[in-house]
Amino acid sequence: MSERDAIAWNENEVAELAAKVDALKRSMARVIIGQEDVVDLLITCLLGGGHALVEGVPGLGKTLLVKSLAQATDMDFRRVQFTPDLMPSDIVGTEILEEDVETHQRVFRFQQGPVFTQVLLADEINRAPPKTQSALLEAMQERAVTFAGTTHRLPRPFFVLATQNPIEQAGTYPLPEAQLDRFLLRIDVGYPTEDEEVLMVSRTTHAGLDDAEPAMDVATLLRLQLLVRDIEIGEHLLRYATRLVRATRPRESSVEAVRKHIGWGAGPRAGQALVLAAKARALMHARLAVTREDIGAMLLPVLAHRVLRNFEAEADGIEIAEILQSLRREIKVD
Repeated sequence: MSERDAIAWNENEVAELAAKVDALKRSMARVIIGQEDVVDLLITCLLGGGHALVEGVPGLGKTLLVKSLAQATDMDFRRVQFTPDLMPSDIVGTEILEEDVETHQRVFRFQQGPVFTQVLLADEINRAPPKTQSALLEAMQERAVTFAGTTHRLPRPFFVLATQNPIEQAGTYPLPEAQLDRFLLRIDVGYPTEDEEVLMVSRTTHAGLDDAEPAMDVATLLRLQLLVRDIEIGEHLLRYATRLVRATRPRESSVEAVRKHIGWGAGPRAGQALVLAAKARALMHARLAVTREDIGAMLLPVLAHRVLRNFEAEADGIEIAEILQSLRREIKVD
């Protein structure tokens, strides 16, 4: 019998776990001013066991957001600043030659890189060349690193948050579609409101912001990730999620906006991501069953980085969000 087969959820335990999620949000709110939707998406991604691509201009607190999440969940945190001269070994690690002081025998020992952590911030990931970007592929998909024929398992949980600056593209290397598909969600961090910005300036120019207090331990987080997998979803909603993903493919889509403005649609992994994210959102709202609203709310963060606009859409200034809204309006639930 597997670990998952042995789990039997009861109402009291589910309520207790849901309360831990609320405590996590409150802990992060002590540090993060505003950005409630961003925090919700980040926690949703964490509960779903996926990775997040975070986009926003400099100065919006993306690094603080990730660091606060690690503090509030009591997880190990490391940050890697991606630069053009960063090498794969700077991320995954390398072998070093050591000599035994008594026998003088020399042996190679694997020196772990910063990827061996629980929360990894890949800051400005598109500033590193493709060879270095790809060093994260196996880690993100398999939760392991293979070096010199030996596979090294990563800690559990393992959560990658990669940041990108959407306005500064000089000297960058856009992430290939295969790597973008490894991110469960793309989270856009926008400007704060005027009141939020005033509060942010006030706090950071006086005593500064406090650290987030631990609100959840790793064992609880792992249990929440298991619970997400057991959230119920009806057959009609599974078919609805699949139809939404299939409708992003221009050749088989019935949605005019897709046929006109999309060059390449999402693959089957997007359907898996959409259902998993919808389950995590249901748990965020203390529900044990997915609704149509859960799927609709996750449509943009799940598909925005998996669907490519064609040249006509870019020339006309048609945004992915507009196309996906058309998709959501036209695809119906049975």
